[in-house]
Amino acid sequence: AELRKASKRLSCHKRYKIQKKIREHHRKVRKEAKKRKQKKPKKDPGIPSAAPFKEELLREAEQRKQRLEELKQKQKLNRQKEHEKKRKLEAKKNAATIKEKAEGKESSGKSKGKTKKPLNKNSKKSFCRELMKVLEASDVVLEVLDARDPMGCRCPQLEQAVACSGGNKKLLLVLNKIDLVPKDNIEKWLKYLKKEFPTVAFKSATMMKDKTMEQVTKRRARVDFSETSQYFGSKCLLKLLQEYGKTQDKAIQVGVVGFPNVGKSSIINSLKGKRACNVGLARGVTKSMQIVQLDKQTKMLDSPSIIADPSNSALALALRSIIDPEGSDSADVLEGVNAIINHCSKQQVMMHYNIPDFRDPEEFLSLLAQKRGMLKKGGVPDIENMAKLVLCDWTGARVKYYSQPPGFQKPPPYLTEQKVAEMQEGFNLSNLEQQNSNTVQALKHPSPASSIAFQSAGMTNGTIEENKVIEEGSEWGTMETSKEEEGELTESGDDDDDDEGDESQVQITRKVKPGKQQTNPTHSKGQRAGNERSRSLSFSLDKPVDEDDAYDFNTDYV
Repeated sequence: AELRKASKRLSCHKRYKIQKKIREHHRKVRKEAKKRKQKKPKKDPGIPSAAPFKEELLREAEQRKQRLEELKQKQKLNRQKEHEKKRKLEAKKNAATIKEKAEGKESSGKSKGKTKKPLNKNSKKSFCRELMKVLEASDVVLEVLDARDPMGCRCPQLEQAVACSGGNKKLLLVLNKIDLVPKDNIEKWLKYLKKEFPTVAFKSATMMKDKTMEQVTKRRARVDFSETSQYFGSKCLLKLLQEYGKTQDKAIQVGVVGFPNVGKSSIINSLKGKRACNVGLARGVTKSMQIVQLDKQTKMLDSPSIIADPSNSALALALRSIIDPEGSDSADVLEGVNAIINHCSKQQVMMHYNIPDFRDPEEFLSLLAQKRGMLKKGGVPDIENMAKLVLCDWTGARVKYYSQPPGFQKPPPYLTEQKVAEMQEGFNLSNLEQQNSNTVQALKHPSPASSIAFQSAGMTNGTIEENKVIEEGSEWGTMETSKEEEGELTESGDDDDDDEGDESQVQITRKVKPGKQQTNPTHSKGQRAGNERSRSLSFSLDKPVDEDDAYDFNTDYV
């Protein structure tokens, strides 16, 4: 049987529906055409034959057409010429770059050691280079000291570089954050420091108002900048610098230097009266030299922080190191907090943090973590993060502590009586002393009972020369290691048994001095992995090896 073709007949309902849709579509098209007013272009009727001067008009029209065509051709030719010129220039540039690359490869093969790579802005060498720029360009150098530990903020290498530089370069000490220290203690320090260098008492504004701040205050009415934006001692320092500039009969450049978080940029902002330099709680916010014009006669040069030498004590490295606690190794942070707590009055620390008696810094951190609710999985106190917070409090302006000046004043060897007289020359010292006492009287100081008594570690050695800087990568290789330790390292590397390797690594870490963290680049990753468990268990470095290998039920190993 033959298959029938499908019928094309439609139901009336469907046919009418299609016809209706078509009508609607046509209506829509007509409507849109009306809106756009698209009418067929009318044909040029031309010149009627009865018109006078018909031939002349036609001739003029033809000439006009010819002129337009000629113009178009000229424009086309000009465009082609421009394209050709561009192509030739590009070809020349490409050839030059290829030549330079070829020459560069040849020269790099010959002199690899001579070529200098651009330094990373965050590298220690870059910081030293910028600091040296500031020291060389300055007529007066302001060394900023934290009033809570002025001796710990002094860098003998920097002071010696300025004192022995010649060229009539002056060094002034600026005692910043005087509002965090008892009044009697400030007066003692001013009396002690003025015998070596002219010293200015200062309280910088930690937060200056600018356009962004004004917007914030409009949105949030509760924000109060009254305390943070107040500054004292700026008039005294400005007057001192201006008077010195008049004696020199020239515009002077004033470099501001110091260790991290002492308030270098904040002092410049206070002198300027507005936010001219970036400031922050993190260490190393300023990464390069910044020039701020105070007036016609005075220019301020902001500098990066001084790099603390690795040979310093654990306390000095914790408070003065440029490495941020958030990014640094937890073992270093724990060691730093250990050193800080051991150099403080225990009773005053308990009163300040409002915690019960503790046996060691590890117990102090666990008690504080429990009080502030910083707990890990299973309710275990988060000691590592708590240590980072405590270190940030001590390097910032949250904790009010003070240190006593040395009982016997012995100036460093580079500061002879002649040098002291040279540094004081050109400054009105009697007026400076009067201004300092006025500044100290005007401020509200904490009482010794509400502050923590702190034992300073003395001057902090710094690295100011670029060639003496040890970067973090190369630092491990140059650290002092004894032959016995090197032998143990090689043995642990060759051992197949994991437990024995762990024990040898723990023994090596126990031998490290508190101020110098000694590691080897080839075994550093292995050591870190091996010691990760022991770091979370043991805070103090004096615990025996057997305790580290034991399982602790209070620690979450997941």
